[in-house]
Amino acid sequence: MHRFVLASAVVLRKPRSTHAAVAKPFGYLLGLTPGLARWMAACFLLCGATGLRAQTQGTQSPQELLKEAVTFHQQGKLEEAIRDYELFLDIYPDAPEVRSNLGAALVATGKYLQAIEEYKLALLKKSDPKVRLNLALAYYKTDDFADAVGELEKVHDEDKDNRQVDLLLADSYVRQGDNKKAIDLLSPLYAASTSDLAVNYVLGTALARDGQVEVAQRVINPLMTGPDSAEKHMLLGTAKFAAHDFPGALEEFRKAAEMNPDLPEVNSYYGQALFSNGHTEESREIFERELARNPNDFQSNIHIGLLLKQDQKYDDALKAFKRALASHPGDLAVRYQIALVKMAQGKDEVARDELEQIVSESPKFLEAHVSLSTLYYRLKLKDAGNREREIVQKLTAERQAQQPAAQATEKGADGKGGSLRTNQ
Repeated sequence: MHRFVLASAVVLRKPRSTHAAVAKPFGYLLGLTPGLARWMAACFLLCGATGLRAQTQGTQSPQELLKEAVTFHQQGKLEEAIRDYELFLDIYPDAPEVRSNLGAALVATGKYLQAIEEYKLALLKKSDPKVRLNLALAYYKTDDFADAVGELEKVHDEDKDNRQVDLLLADSYVRQGDNKKAIDLLSPLYAASTSDLAVNYVLGTALARDGQVEVAQRVINPLMTGPDSAEKHMLLGTAKFAAHDFPGALEEFRKAAEMNPDLPEVNSYYGQALFSNGHTEESREIFERELARNPNDFQSNIHIGLLLKQDQKYDDALKAFKRALASHPGDLAVRYQIALVKMAQGKDEVARDELEQIVSESPKFLEAHVSLSTLYYRLKLKDAGNREREIVQKLTAERQAQQPAAQATEKGADGKGGSLRTNQ
């Protein structure tokens, strides 16, 4: 793949762990920003007496602390910069520009959760799209794509012509499974220029995962020239997987994983391809590899949950399903699997409540109706079981009439289904 695409993918997914990589793309955090310069000037005016007393005691004044923090930050001495920023904020907690700089230093040292809190505190005092963008990036780097999307959408509303924001937002949509949103966002950029390889990469991925294989191939064709790469095999595997060419997808994902096992989502898709080709035990190891890198990966959690449920390790299965549900709140497929585990544990009333809610939200979810019918009979609710059985017969006939297009669909006909439905 062209080096530009590779570089773009790295910038999107794993910026360098230095203060320059965090701040320079957005021209804000490092150095004396106008806001920070104003704060330093204010310190000299407001803290003069304090500073004099501190100097007489052989310690630093607040303005000296801040100046030293900025110098350390510019020199890459991040731990020292963090220490001085925190000391300054102990004295002046209502300094959003300083908190923003502290957030940048924390990000550069990999302390993303602490950085997130600092950015949020800064935004409480002063709304700033640049700080909000850095908050979004911190969420992104912790694979918290839901919160990243929330912040990126706000930045996008204020700056609709920011290509980098569009790419980050589209990539976050893809990582959440919201492929259509990514397509809608990037299609105008692609129409304006078909030679933007970073746009082609994210848009092609979204199209392939949305099942628009032919369109995806046209978009990603320019990426297929040049040297072999893990990203190239990842794209090809995604397109083949969407076209239900599971053997072909398995080979592409295997090559991608061998070339770059740290490529985001590569092990997740490799595991899914193994699972779809019947190599369930081999897929377990690959899913666990992905979860070691990203504990919140949706597909890895739900497939590991299925395997644990199959092994009758119900408590562990529930933990995996709940992690999947946390990353995709309300997902009916995961909720269905949780209900099945509750049934297997003998918690019939809990399972009944969940299944009734599922079929209420998705009336054509055939498998949920089958399970609910079984559960009603187990609970000696014959009339309710008979009603569910009639619904099952009707839905089964509808599905058979739509064969083969609707066979083993991942979503219910009402469009509310989750990403995976199985009675395993």
